[in-house]
Amino acid sequence: MLGTAVPIVLAPMGGVAGGALAAAVSRAGGLGMVGAGYADPERLAAELRVARGARVGCGFITWYLEREPRQLDVALDHQVAAVMLSFGEVRRFAPRVHAAAIPLICQVSGRDEAAEALDSGAEVIVAHGGEGGGHGVHLRSTLTLVPELCDLVHERGHPVPVLAAGGVADGRGLAAVLALGAAGAVVGTRFAATAEAAVSPAAHRRMVRARGDDTLTTRVYDDVRGVNWPDGYASRVLRSRFTDAWDRKGTGSVPVEHLYEATEEFRDGTRRDDPETVLVHAGEGVGVIGRTESAATVVEVMAAEARGVIDSLDGHPRL
Repeated sequence: MLGTAVPIVLAPMGGVAGGALAAAVSRAGGLGMVGAGYADPERLAAELRVARGARVGCGFITWYLEREPRQLDVALDHQVAAVMLSFGEVRRFAPRVHAAAIPLICQVSGRDEAAEALDSGAEVIVAHGGEGGGHGVHLRSTLTLVPELCDLVHERGHPVPVLAAGGVADGRGLAAVLALGAAGAVVGTRFAATAEAAVSPAAHRRMVRARGDDTLTTRVYDDVRGVNWPDGYASRVLRSRFTDAWDRKGTGSVPVEHLYEATEEFRDGTRRDDPETVLVHAGEGVGVIGRTESAATVVEVMAAEARGVIDSLDGHPRL
C-alpha cells in the first residue's frame, strides 16, 4: 500500500523531518514523511519541493490543522504518497484525503481512538506507545498497545495494517513489533540523529550521548514557545538544566510568574545552540543510538538487523 521495500516509516516530526530527511528515507526503501508541524503553508510547500522526485508522505498535528487547513491543501496539491493525522479529530479531513485517493494513516494512542479512526476510513493505524519522543498522552506502552489494536482490527473485520510507534530505534525493536503483529514501524528518534535531520549540532551531540533514563515528559518547552497543546498532552524530551530549572514544582509547566524569564532564557540559549537549553525531542529508544549516520544507513542497518534477529529465532531450541 505504501510502496516500501522495507517496513520502516519515518515519523513526521515537525521541524525535524523535512524534505531532505523524508526523501532520504524513501530512497533507501522506507517511506519518508514530511512533518507539517506548525509550519505555514508556504514553508510546508518548500519542504515538499525539496523532496521532489522521491515518493514521500506528509503528517499533520490534527488539532493544529483545524486552525491552518491550508496545510492539507498543500499536501494534496503535491500528491503526497500518504497523509498521516495525529492528535485530534480526523472526521473533518478524512473525506478530502479519500477523495484524493491518498492512503490515510491515523496515529492513535488507545483502543477507542483506534475504533474512531477505523470508522473514519483509516487505511493504516499507527499504535503510538508512550515510550516515543515528542508529543502524546504517554499512557500506553508499545508492547501492549500493538497486539491489542491488531486484535481490534481483526475483530472488526477491517483488513488494515497496524504500524508500531514508540521505542523502535534499531533492528531488534523492528523485529519485536513485527512479532507483536505489526506490519512495520514508525521511527522517529533514530532518524532525528541523522545527517539529514533538521536539528542543531548540539541536539545531535546530546542524542548520541543520552540514555533512555535521560528522557522525561513535560510541557515546559511548549510554554516557552507559546504552543498551546490541548489538555492531557505532554512532550517527551531530553532532560536538561533548562527543564530542571523551570519545572521546579514537578508540574510539567513553567510557573506563570516566571514565563517571561524562562522564554527569554530559552530564546537566548537556542540562538547560541546551548546543549543544556535547546529542545531535543527524544524517546526512550535514544539509549541505543551510538552515532550520527545517514538516513540511508539507518534504514539499511535496521532492516538487516531485524532480518538477523528473526532468522536467529527460527527454530530456537528454547521454544
